[in-house]
Amino acid sequence: QVQLVESGGGLVQPGSSLRLSCAASGITLSNFIIGWFRQAPGKERESVLCLSHNSGFTWTANSVKGRFTGSRVNANNTMYLQMDNLKPEDTAVYYCAVTSLASTPHFCSRGGSDADFWGRGTQVTVSS
Repeated sequence: QVQLVESGGGLVQPGSSLRLSCAASGITLSNFIIGWFRQAPGKERESVLCLSHNSGFTWTANSVKGRFTGSRVNANNTMYLQMDNLKPEDTAVYYCAVTSLASTPHFCSRGGSDADFWGRGTQVTVSS
């Protein structure tokens, strides 16, 4: 059974940092392109960042560029999203997902619609 489990969300003040983790089981993460997506209340799901198999290519949304960094440790079957200088508009449920697609930018540009597996999400709230 495949599982993606996110952790690390929470309530933080603007300007703070959080690191989200996504632990995969039942799959070999190195075989997949990984992605982080988010959905705020009343809004459509938004792509945040996608990372290629060997971390050689990253697609990052303009809204988080320079503040968010993605990484993966294939040996541990885990991926991470480091979020710095958080803003209230970053408030959302954050999801990790993986795809067997060959194209990292397409995974994100299509909003994760090609995902093979999704996590259940973790809430991030940025508020003073």
